[in-house]
Amino acid sequence: QVQLVESGGGSVQPGGSLRLSCAASGRTFNNNGMAWFRQAPGKEREFVAAMRWPTEMKYYADSVKGRFTISRDRARTMLYLQMNGLQPEDTAVYYCASREGWHVIYENSNNWYYWGQGTQVTVSS
Repeated sequence: QVQLVESGGGSVQPGGSLRLSCAASGRTFNNNGMAWFRQAPGKEREFVAAMRWPTEMKYYADSVKGRFTISRDRARTMLYLQMNGLQPEDTAVYYCASREGWHVIYENSNNWYYWGQGTQVTVSS
């Protein structure tokens, strides 16, 4: 089992920045991928960004490319999401996810095994 705990959410004005963190514990040595998803009220959970190792490949949703950056620490116990240029449409609960192995359809939330409780990000003026 893997436990994930997100932090770093909050309220910002449009154009602002936030950095989300996800702390992983438990059987993390089998993890080959971690990701961020988000869910706005009344909408389905959507893919934001993912990272796989050992290739260190990174994947982004088109809506966040050039604004968000996913990264991790060398121990693979911390995942980060640096969010710049935030817009009101980025408002959502952001979730951290992880899995053993890798699935080519990484944008599908059903293909991720472990989830955090989420952290709220609100962008408004």
